[in-house]
Amino acid sequence: MISVPYSWTADVARRLRARGLRLGLAALAAVPVLAILAPTPAAADFRLCNRTTSRVGIAVGYKDGDAWSTEGWWNVAANSCETLLRGDLVARYYYVYAVDYDLGGEWAGKAYMCTREKEFTIRGIEDCLARGFDRTGFFEVDTHEQKSWTVQLTEQGQKMPSQAPLPPSKAPQ
Repeated sequence: MISVPYSWTADVARRLRARGLRLGLAALAAVPVLAILAPTPAAADFRLCNRTTSRVGIAVGYKDGDAWSTEGWWNVAANSCETLLRGDLVARYYYVYAVDYDLGGEWAGKAYMCTREKEFTIRGIEDCLARGFDRTGFFEVDTHEQKSWTVQLTEQGQKMPSQAPLPPSKAPQ
């Protein structure tokens, strides 16, 4: 009988390497699964959800460095959401103006900024009319300095008629 030299440590090392290779391959196979299961950072955006039964047009105003800017129009379908500004919010206050395309009316406020009828980005909120823009009242949104915020636009919100109502007619006597 011929005996082959045997080294217990070499045999154990060979087995561990083989097992380690199998464990390593299993670990590599699990990486895509772990990547799918790992939480992804939430998008930090300024969003608006239209919780009405109408299509709405949205304009937004915000502080851009040392100056104010306004942008519009986003057309948001009924019962849907839209990202208005992408990335971390850098200010506490943002301003929104919305128009109900289907039923008329608007969501407005007392913070006056510049807009126009067509798509726009306007730097500055002063002298809107003199610069050829409309002067529009936006409502204030306090984000409480969060990095992300979503405005919920509802029919019970700040909706106001787009034209002043007619005075009641006198009842015949």
